[in-house]
Amino acid sequence: MFGDRGDESMNYRIIDKEKYYRSGVYRHFTEDCKCSVSITARIDVTELEAYSRRTGTKFYINFLYILSKVLNSREDYRMGYLWQSDEFICYDEINPTQYIFHDDTETCTPVYTHYSSDYTKFYEEALADIERAKQTRDYQLDQAGHPNWFDASYVSWLSYDSLNVELPDGYLYFLPIVNWGRYREEGGRLLMPVTVRLNHAVADGYLVALVFRLLEKEMSEFCK
Repeated sequence: MFGDRGDESMNYRIIDKEKYYRSGVYRHFTEDCKCSVSITARIDVTELEAYSRRTGTKFYINFLYILSKVLNSREDYRMGYLWQSDEFICYDEINPTQYIFHDDTETCTPVYTHYSSDYTKFYEEALADIERAKQTRDYQLDQAGHPNWFDASYVSWLSYDSLNVELPDGYLYFLPIVNWGRYREEGGRLLMPVTVRLNHAVADGYLVALVFRLLEKEMSEFCK
């Protein structure tokens, strides 16, 4: 499936488009019908909220860790496209770009946090990254310097029912874009809206829906 390894500093492998297991789908949605697919659903975060309170840890960072672990668990969620060389790639690892909102200026600052499967290491680094970001009001978005970073954005002001993220038709962007909102109580459980957007060339409804199933599975394991 994969060709020679790419530039070591970029941390990716080149995919042979003809041997890619979704080659027909890839061709169609990169040439005939460029589009993305997104799903919004509510996931049960009751146990994760209880775990966070019990351990004195931040629910937000705990969820960010679980989300990052899920998206790193399958190659399908680590795809990328290099427009300069028209190369279809799979990153060895992807990291979350989170955002900190400043109440005084009503603006956001991107926060680049490296993913680590080691929960304690990830938690400490994410917490430190957030505190540093609180000291600036600059947008400082650096996509060129962070090619294997996916967008993870918390919509903290409401528990929404739907959310759409649109990209230009001609822009082949394969990394996941994930948003989530405030959880709310329904039937004695805490349900949180999550929106997952992926390019249709690398994902269909099954792969998008699978993110939600994997989130629930990882949360259950995490809270044990």
